[in-house]
Amino acid sequence: MKNFKRVNLIVYDSFGIGQDPTAKDYDDVGANTYLSIKKNKEDIKIPTLEKLGLNCLLPETSNNCEVNNYIAKAHEKSNAKESMAGHWEMMGIIVDKPFPTFTENGFPKELIDELEKAFGRKIIGNKAASGTDILNEFGEREIKTKGKEVIVYTSNDPVLQICGNEDVIGLDELYRMCKKAREICSSKPEWNVGRIIARPYIGKSKNKFERTSNRHDYAVPPISKTYLNYLQDSGVYVQGIGKIGDLFSMQGIDNNISTTSNLDGIRKHLELIKKPVDKKTFIFTNLVDFDAKWGHRRDIDGYTKGLEEVDPILKDILDNSTKDDLIIVTADHGNDPSFKGTDHTRELVPVLIYSKAFKKKGILEDFLSFGDIGATISNNYKIKPLPQNKSHLKDLK
Repeated sequence: MKNFKRVNLIVYDSFGIGQDPTAKDYDDVGANTYLSIKKNKEDIKIPTLEKLGLNCLLPETSNNCEVNNYIAKAHEKSNAKESMAGHWEMMGIIVDKPFPTFTENGFPKELIDELEKAFGRKIIGNKAASGTDILNEFGEREIKTKGKEVIVYTSNDPVLQICGNEDVIGLDELYRMCKKAREICSSKPEWNVGRIIARPYIGKSKNKFERTSNRHDYAVPPISKTYLNYLQDSGVYVQGIGKIGDLFSMQGIDNNISTTSNLDGIRKHLELIKKPVDKKTFIFTNLVDFDAKWGHRRDIDGYTKGLEEVDPILKDILDNSTKDDLIIVTADHGNDPSFKGTDHTRELVPVLIYSKAFKKKGILEDFLSFGDIGATISNNYKIKPLPQNKSHLKDLK
């Protein structure tokens, strides 16, 4: 068993592979993000993921597939199917009690009153909606009132989202409101959503609004120490890319690089892996566009194009890695772009494990928790797995 000096974890946000035995509990029977894309886009060009063994994980795509490294399926133990819970579980926290959602009736009047008082503005929206729809319905009104009325909305996830036109409200004020909302929501368990999300946008009229890359998430801090903290304690430098820093409230993270898109994120990871491995390092990257831009919007064409755009850069990452690198590609939940509604879908996720140091290859037993990923990474740095997780490091030869 080799110990790697640098470990790279790349999360394709929402790239599920179906077949989750708990899908019935979430009304997600039949959801399969990758298979739905594959069926609709049979000529999809993702040779890097295919060479990593992705097709070998699904019976429907396993004909003539080839395993060139190590692959597995991972099960989610948390009572959830959203990004924060998925990433937390990867790092050792199982969310047994889900954060509150407000999908049916929006946020309660008492909470809205508190927010309006803190913002000094009237709240409009206050319902579950897609980001596109809520802007088309209320964006012109927010602009017409010069921001005296501000859009607040939610989704099927435990989130409170605040829209702010960058030319009217401005980013500083939008972020201030989000921080106040975080304080207020954290003051009562029944209001304590997992994330407050700043949703800045530009444009002046319906159907011409565009959300910008200046999104920022204000998450509940992790409820206990994670593998990220243990890595830091052991002298491992922890580098986040994308929304990783937001999801963990920067706890256990030495530095986080913001990104504007999937391509920006994967390219920034490539820049880092090209650098010499001069110290023990963990690079943790999230590619959010698969979920935010295409999964929720049920955009199969967009999702397909996104996978195809990232794939050659993923190949560059593999090519530029050394025998001191371990690379894991996975996902945090599903979001089947052909499924009913616009919600995440409860699915298994792929675990594709690569290193130039491997002398063998194969299909590993299922990871019975996303946390087995974090346990394997931490075990590489001689950190003992948490009781709820199993390290698979000894299987990587």
